[in-house]
Amino acid sequence: MPRLLVVDDEESICFSMSEYFSLHGYRVDTARELDEAEKLIESTNYRVIIQDLRLGSTRNPNGFDIIKLAHKRDPETRIIVLTAYGSTETEDEARRCGAAAFLRKPKPLSQVAQVVQGLIESPVKQAAKSA
Repeated sequence: MPRLLVVDDEESICFSMSEYFSLHGYRVDTARELDEAEKLIESTNYRVIIQDLRLGSTRNPNGFDIIKLAHKRDPETRIIVLTAYGSTETEDEARRCGAAAFLRKPKPLSQVAQVVQGLIESPVKQAAKSA
């Protein structure tokens, strides 16, 4: 049963994703704040993390910190950014930090699930290491 983490400050999004993915065979944890997400990432191995970039009322897109932490802890974790504040620059930065997919809100849960399943089934691309 794959483990999934949903990080979003909107309770309704955490709830609906948790319900949807639980019904589809995932073990789901949710976090609504950066500190909570960091603790979960440090103590649990996730196959996929679905996360917003902006948590709370701050204008600082601290979601990049979550991507970096998750990618550093386990490069195999697939990270999906799901945000209403998407731009080309934001998407490029998220991918540089380690995000595997970038989706803009609102997105039907069935489409998010297709992306999750596709990432789980596809191999992780390893960056070429320079000698």
